[in-house]
This record gives sequence, structure tokens and C-alpha cells, in this order.
Amino acid sequence: MSSVTSNWRQRRQAARTRRAIDRAVSRSGSPAMRDELLTMANSTQLFR
Repeated sequence: MSSVTSNWRQRRQAARTRRAIDRAVSRSGSPAMRDELLTMANSTQLFR
């Protein structure tokens, strides 16, 4: 049962992280900042 709970928590954390990145990208002031945010998000293992 703990692996089910752990898996659920990991999926929820990944969803929160994706939403936070989406908000940051949508609020970015310039295309350069947007690209930098996307580069950082894609270079880490945030979605795995």
C-alpha cells in the first residue's frame, strides 16, 4: 500500500511542478526569460 501512496504523491508533486512552470512561463516578461525557464525545466528531471 505504501508504494501506491508514494506513487500518488510523486504524480501529484509532478503535476504541481508542471503547473508552477506553466505559470512562470506565462508570466515571463520577455521571450528570453521564457526560453530560459523552459530550458531549465527541460534540463532537470522534474517530470519523471
